[in-house]
Amino acid sequence: MRKKKTPDAIDLLDADHLAMHALLQSWHELVRGNAAPLQRRALAEEICLELTLHAKLEEELFHPAMREALRDPQLGEDTEELHVRQRAHIASILCTAPADALHETRMALLARSFEQHVRAQRELVFNRALAAQLDLQTLGRAISARRDELRAAPEALRADAMAFAPRLSSAT
Repeated sequence: MRKKKTPDAIDLLDADHLAMHALLQSWHELVRGNAAPLQRRALAEEICLELTLHAKLEEELFHPAMREALRDPQLGEDTEELHVRQRAHIASILCTAPADALHETRMALLARSFEQHVRAQRELVFNRALAAQLDLQTLGRAISARRDELRAAPEALRADAMAFAPRLSSAT
């Protein structure tokens, strides 16, 4: 077996999943420990922006590559539906004061939605990517480059996260 020189697309996306899981666990610990609302808010915002970044990477690069490789225009629709729900949760969290009881409820909904996303990716999408013999190394490099671009413009990422705010009345 040959060792990979750099992480491929699946490695990078799954590393995001693991990092997000750790952030969500940290947030739950802050809640259980009755941390100050501003401390919970700061971590909640970090989680929201990281999830927004992750969703953009999948939507812009990974899912289109998968659709093309598998010639399946509907591939990823379930995952993208989850992204829409996650973005609605993210916008609602960013619009809610951390001392508001809804803030914790909305974070719990986001965590549940994220866990569904991870299960779908691992059980369905990643296996199909491997079977499709997609060039995951090249795609991984593209994901890394795009991640750097997005991180360099946090205001744009926040604006993207807030783009779903007008839909809150139907998402909550």
